[in-house]
Amino acid sequence: MDMVDVVIVGTGHGGAQAAIALRQRQYEGSILMIGSEAVPPYERPPLSKEYLAREKPFDRILLRPEAFWGDKQIDMMLGEEVVAVDPVAHAVTLGSGKRVEYGKMIWSAGGQPRRLACSGADLKGVHAVRTKADVDALMAQIDAGAKRAVVIGGGYIGLEAAAVLRKLDCEVVLLEALPRVLARVAGEQLSIFFHELHRGHGVDLRLEAKVDCFTGDGENVTGVNMDDGSVIPCDMVIVGIGIVPEVQPLAEAGTYCPNGVKVDNRCRTSLPDIYAIGDCAAHANPFADGAIIRLESVQNANDMAGIVARDITGDPVQYSATPWFWSNQYDVKLQTVGLSAGHDTAILRGDPQAGGFSIIYLKDGHVIALDCVNAVRDYAQGRKLVETRAAPPPGDLANTGMPLKALS
Repeated sequence: MDMVDVVIVGTGHGGAQAAIALRQRQYEGSILMIGSEAVPPYERPPLSKEYLAREKPFDRILLRPEAFWGDKQIDMMLGEEVVAVDPVAHAVTLGSGKRVEYGKMIWSAGGQPRRLACSGADLKGVHAVRTKADVDALMAQIDAGAKRAVVIGGGYIGLEAAAVLRKLDCEVVLLEALPRVLARVAGEQLSIFFHELHRGHGVDLRLEAKVDCFTGDGENVTGVNMDDGSVIPCDMVIVGIGIVPEVQPLAEAGTYCPNGVKVDNRCRTSLPDIYAIGDCAAHANPFADGAIIRLESVQNANDMAGIVARDITGDPVQYSATPWFWSNQYDVKLQTVGLSAGHDTAILRGDPQAGGFSIIYLKDGHVIALDCVNAVRDYAQGRKLVETRAAPPPGDLANTGMPLKALS
């Protein structure tokens, strides 16, 4: 049995940043990262963008050169999965049967792609976009001549994948079960803009579309059967309908896991000496009026990693980071700051037809979020409006001749 001062479960953005932040804070104890993938930490957002589009090879999306981890005395066990946690003995059990004792543990395991519970979901050619291996499999199929794709899910992953597939000259049918794309994360005006953007690039986008099952030739997927009896022929399917938080070992160890693992404002779980960060961490967020939420973003993972590193090194602070996010699709760059859920007013600033505009979300007259499309200045200046919950006159917010910094 090995004994490690800090065990980090997960080698994504949160886990890697936690290790880096500890060393930056002069932490001298031993650090071990345990990851289910066989490759060192890499950036996840490019998977559905530049990596899939062949614009960046894998070595250009590594979070750090491979030699960095050894130089910083950060050990790794790759291709291993934590299957059990013993909070009393301060030990984890791996799928290989190994046990590792820890002083502190940082759980940053993220989540697994949500699967469709339907017949044919295990056919070859049905893909997720979560890991390098997922995208490598998709790229291999495209290289082998696959041209007809069905993308299931009109969230950011689905839309980004659809955009890249069109760049690769694939035929794309995008299916969204709800009445509009991005329904869970954005207002109606932004949904309409991206709907029209994808239609303009040749995506066959279908709303309120319900999948019944997948059909195949016994091995490979050949079509998507809809609940109305129609069939969409295809060579490949991408399922992008969210993730299931990877927290089962923590739940079995006795901590509260309603949707992810519950943490306090210092990212501590209810289990002694165990923190949780990133996609799987359910926390009371001040930008959501204290509601318990999970944030699936690089920003959140990195900020939580910094909070934990400070806590472990004796400089505790509370998590209160401003949420932000970005998405690239075709020649459009979306930048979001704040959380728009629960807004009662949406103000359009600029002209969507002109290619650059912002949507400013208010609740009870206060600015809570901005979605900025090719509008970097609005994004940079609007951040303070969100952080201070400013309440400028709506007419001033809509006036593109008035800089947002003048309203903070």
